[in-house]
Amino acid sequence: MTRYTADSRDRVRDAVDMLALVNERTELRRAGATEYVGRCPFHDERTPSFGVNPIEKVYYCFGCQAQGDVFTFVMETEGLDFTGALQTLADRFGVELQTEQEDPRAAQRRQRRERLHSLLARAATYYARYLWEAREAEPAREYLQARGLREDTLREFRVGYAPSAWDRILTASRRAGFSDEELLTVGLAQRSQNRPGQVYDRFRERIMFPSTDARGNVIGFGARAMRENQRPKYLNTAEGELYQKRRVLFGLDRARAAAARAGNVILVEGYTDVLALHQAELQHAVGIMGTALTEEQISELERVAKVLVLCLDADAAGQEAMLRAAQLTDKRNLELRVVPLPKGADPAELIERSGADALRERVAASVPFVAFHVERVFEQVDTRNSEGRDRAFQQLLPALKNLRRGPFGDELLRRIAGRLELTEAQLGSLIEGAARQNGAPRDAGRANTAGPIQDLPTDQAARAERAFLALCVALPDAGARTLFRIDADQLITSPAMRQAARHIAGRTRSPLADLPSDDEQLARTVADLVARAGRAGQVSEDQLAHAHLVLERARIERSIRRARAEGAPGIGELAREREAVLEQIRQVVAKLERAV
Repeated sequence: MTRYTADSRDRVRDAVDMLALVNERTELRRAGATEYVGRCPFHDERTPSFGVNPIEKVYYCFGCQAQGDVFTFVMETEGLDFTGALQTLADRFGVELQTEQEDPRAAQRRQRRERLHSLLARAATYYARYLWEAREAEPAREYLQARGLREDTLREFRVGYAPSAWDRILTASRRAGFSDEELLTVGLAQRSQNRPGQVYDRFRERIMFPSTDARGNVIGFGARAMRENQRPKYLNTAEGELYQKRRVLFGLDRARAAAARAGNVILVEGYTDVLALHQAELQHAVGIMGTALTEEQISELERVAKVLVLCLDADAAGQEAMLRAAQLTDKRNLELRVVPLPKGADPAELIERSGADALRERVAASVPFVAFHVERVFEQVDTRNSEGRDRAFQQLLPALKNLRRGPFGDELLRRIAGRLELTEAQLGSLIEGAARQNGAPRDAGRANTAGPIQDLPTDQAARAERAFLALCVALPDAGARTLFRIDADQLITSPAMRQAARHIAGRTRSPLADLPSDDEQLARTVADLVARAGRAGQVSEDQLAHAHLVLERARIERSIRRARAEGAPGIGELAREREAVLEQIRQVVAKLERAV
């Protein structure tokens, strides 16, 4: 990491106009010889309690006790670390930063990155100028304007156009002293497959959207095709030294300050969605570059705001992205909310059709993710029969396992229990059973309405019995036939598993149906089996047969040990029976190995 001299930090602090800096976030008025006051930008208030001393360049809020200097102000309002705040202020107030004595190799790496950033900045400037000046780019201008995007918005985001010629960027960059290796490194050029050694422009005849880092340095591009037969529709910069798509959040450099002020950040899917929301005065919107939200993006967002508002397309991919986001934020101190969009519409299209006010109203009416997810599941799954109720429960589980108690959580659980025809205690036991099966500790603050429950058996025999019953649920038809043939009292040793086997026999398609209201242990055991079956993926009847034979072998070995202990006859017959079962196990294992 680059380290700057103490003198650089002092020169930046001296250069900052504290009043100009703070006035970007809140309006100040004089309240004394060296004091200005205004409403605090860090919390909502009606009476000004935020004081600024422009001489000392410090601030203090008597309401929320926020305090600091020019650097902490930028860190808190724009979600930056100290180095980022220092660099931002240096850029804004025209101070050249000096680095401390660096290792020669570190200095070389820094200088190389600065040079690559410079190359990409030149390309972004060229593309942007070409969009507005070239006749060839007229269809691109018409397309963007047809999407309702204004010129000032497009210029702010440096949107551009790559010409159709194969060597415009290549030639201009060479003339500026950049090498082919540097062009290849930043993804502006690529090698010819037909003519070894020849390179050419990677982006041609495409609308160009620059992606930036936290300071606004260009690190790559997303490029939209303009011809119907041009593939792919979106072409990104190749992964490299500067550009890693999993880390990119389009527009974050421009959204940081607004997101810090608003206390939340709006997540949309693509480039034009971000532009449309910023144009609609929702300037705390960023693009997640598709629907696959990543751990790296969540880590970056967590530094900016603690509330993430998902404003994604109302299609299957969007729904999957929301579930993915819920999984990623599960163990973080983040709140996840959802903006319900009309089916078949993305945010930019909604603004086109109904205007910016329509989208702003929907954003203001965002709902907690869990409430949105519950509504969607009940819209899509018929809960009038037991199979549908089982399916709904499976789909709801990921969102319910970490639902915290309180008026909202309790009311939601009451609604869900009613739709699934369960008591609240049963639903709480089912949720807790699934959570404990995943290794999650019981948490009194979460959605557990049940009291203390005896732990599920964990010895080897019980694990084998549990695996067998989970397969019976995962393969309901074969499972029903198998459970009909066995004697659960002889085959299964665990009392909890034996009781579960009796319950699901004849109910393998709807194991949660008809659970007794006063047996929380059974509810939790069955929930555990249902959760395991749901994660089993593609399973076969051979796997079920193998699990059954393993229990048969254990049953026979128990009989042999008992006969020996009691001196009873028939051990030889039992041994032959065991050998027959072992042969069947070998045959099934061979079939399973051939299937791999």
